[in-house]
Amino acid sequence: MLLHIDSSADPTADSVTRHLTESFARAWRTAHGTAGHRQRDLLTDPAAPLGPAYTTLGRRVEREGFVPPAKVPALTETAAERHEWALTLPLITELLGAETLLLGVPMYNFSVPAPLKAWIDRVTFPGALTDPDTGESLLRDTRVIVVMARGGGYGPGTPREHYDFKRPTCGPTSATWASRRRTSTSSPPS
Repeated sequence: MLLHIDSSADPTADSVTRHLTESFARAWRTAHGTAGHRQRDLLTDPAAPLGPAYTTLGRRVEREGFVPPAKVPALTETAAERHEWALTLPLITELLGAETLLLGVPMYNFSVPAPLKAWIDRVTFPGALTDPDTGESLLRDTRVIVVMARGGGYGPGTPREHYDFKRPTCGPTSATWASRRRTSTSSPPS
């Protein structure tokens, strides 16, 4: 399955990241069919920002070690924690079901858009992406394609190079939440 995430606040054809992710998704659908394509638009279907009950539940789960998502409900203690988990589990399940993750990431105010940050916060719930038996990432075989766009020049040697806080979050050297993930700048697989 291709999980296609758009995070641009611009729903129009002017959005560079939406244009590029749609081009990739169209080529992927041509090669693989439409049944395995799932698009999540974080502008129209945003992940909720984290609440205090999420962090409380997350700390409790961390104390237990690697807890698979199916066992997290047994660790909830309040209605607020159950609500936070109900907002989180579908996003984790969707991500774990993807063979390929396509992220459209514009840069706003020197970083990733807030809706994408909220989605990342949700899917990186403690232990949810880790095999409890081996400690390995459950995303180790997931292909991750990150389409980035930004206005102005932030490349190496430019005056604004050190203001690009998006590349450390989503760039090829950032492997904190999808360790040993494969990245590609090429066309979709045939």
